[in-house]
Amino acid sequence: MRVTIAEDSALLREGLVRLLVDEGHEVVAAVGDARALLGAVERDQPDVVVADVRMPPTHSDEGVVAALEIRRRWPRVGVLVLSQYVERRHTAQLIGDDGGRVGYLLKDRVAQVGEFLDALERVGAGGAAFDPEVVRQLLAAGRRADPLSRLTPRERDVLDAMAEGLTNAGTAERLRMSVSAVEKHVASIFGKLGIPETAGYSRRVLAVLRYLGS
Repeated sequence: MRVTIAEDSALLREGLVRLLVDEGHEVVAAVGDARALLGAVERDQPDVVVADVRMPPTHSDEGVVAALEIRRRWPRVGVLVLSQYVERRHTAQLIGDDGGRVGYLLKDRVAQVGEFLDALERVGAGGAAFDPEVVRQLLAAGRRADPLSRLTPRERDVLDAMAEGLTNAGTAERLRMSVSAVEKHVASIFGKLGIPETAGYSRRVLAVLRYLGS
């Protein structure tokens, strides 16, 4: 997979480059600011971008704003945000209308290298990958506006798992439920939230993530 990295910490940037190269990926560019990121994506057209949220010059939201621009201009390029922070203002917009090719991990919560690599592969394959804490904070923000209050606690658990990109089988394993029970909860969630149920894993995740952006 061809990957572009945007990380202002030189040590972390170099560490990511070495890790991905060792895992057989091609790192086509590794840059330290958002402007360079956009130039690199335009030039190289990678499969996936790994981008920090806060980068020079203001170290506020340059990275996620650049990620939004990448989603707008090159929708086939996946974006995996890797940050210490949950940036709520732009993240729902970043999730976008198709709910795929996007992920958001928190640096301090990636306990195993394999978790990062798995998320990268999922985003590169057109899926989604979100840290549960990111999902929790987005859901909390959404609840303030909130049809989610109609969900039962168990339905909330299922919704959290769905928004992380888990399949019904993965959700069942996580929550120690049967797959059929998960399917019933999913149907109920869509009904309560007024989201038409559509076929296919990515569309199901899309419906949840679209709600988070509402």
